[in-house]
Amino acid sequence: MRVTKMHGNGNDYLFHRPTEERDWNEVARRISDRHFGAGSDGLILALPSTKADLRMRMFNLDGSEAEMCGNGIRCLAKYAVEEGIVAPDAESVTIETLAGVLTLKLFRTDGVVTAARVDMGTPNFDPASLPADVEGPGPIIDLLVDVNLRAVLHLCRL
Repeated sequence: MRVTKMHGNGNDYLFHRPTEERDWNEVARRISDRHFGAGSDGLILALPSTKADLRMRMFNLDGSEAEMCGNGIRCLAKYAVEEGIVAPDAESVTIETLAGVLTLKLFRTDGVVTAARVDMGTPNFDPASLPADVEGPGPIIDLLVDVNLRAVLHLCRL
């Protein structure tokens, strides 16, 4: 299995163009392991799309599938150019995700894609629509977190 490792703002992902179906949740979990795999925050697949230039499937290092990732999708845009999925001189790339089709503007230096910008829409801070276990109506901004410092200090002791 041929993969490309890329990073964007501290997130590192493995990118792959599959030619066959696999248990991608399990593949992501195993290949992303930092001790026994290639090590990454997850696996991103570049797939054909009927709605956009390509389709993104993104798997976290625990094997769970996510809607998308801002840093990962920007790397995927560069990957799409380098792998010939889109034209080498494309000014933008459309990518289908579980969160919808997003358009990324490409920026180049000496003809090489060096950055990409994506409008990910308005952020949602409503606890009822997020995987958040908090009390109250929200929004989840400036939320105080109760931390058991004794447990944290115990875990850090050598």
